[in-house]
Amino acid sequence: MATVYDFNVKDRKGNEVSLKDYAGKVLLIVNTATGCGFTPHYDPLEAMYKEFKDKGFEILDFPCNQFANQAPGDEEEIHQFCTMKFGTDFPQFAKIDVNGETADPLFVHLSTLKPFEGFGKGIKNAALKKFADMNNKAFGDKAYIKWNFTKFLVDRDGNVVERFEPTVDMDDVKKAVEVIL
Repeated sequence: MATVYDFNVKDRKGNEVSLKDYAGKVLLIVNTATGCGFTPHYDPLEAMYKEFKDKGFEILDFPCNQFANQAPGDEEEIHQFCTMKFGTDFPQFAKIDVNGETADPLFVHLSTLKPFEGFGKGIKNAALKKFADMNNKAFGDKAYIKWNFTKFLVDRDGNVVERFEPTVDMDDVKKAVEVIL
């Protein structure tokens, strides 16, 4: 069975990067956006990165504009926004699609292994589901990711161990990372 190490991606400057370069590290792979209600997730993500990077932890940030056009800038504009506003220091890659016929193969792989199981209970989560369903109708059965800031936790062997929807509390994400580390 394939692991994340079998995939190549493009960095924010367009250079091809093998995810084998991250072998032996715990990864949190995230599709992000700069103009989303979940954009403040950058703060706890950066705090986690600073706390755990010396223990073999990496966050791989993949901007995506497929959710209500909430990441409209180019790679350099997105990078500048993230570093200036949130002080992000973790690797940021080229903007990608995560749904549809043009979905990045890495995200197809991640979401096939850990499919969407819901946003959770509550009024906000129900509202997000309704909005996400409308947004993702165009992608049909290729709507792999339901919204920005979906996170995939990958162990040191490249296996996808957990999926976190953007509605999951970031403290819970951090606890799961600590367990894998």
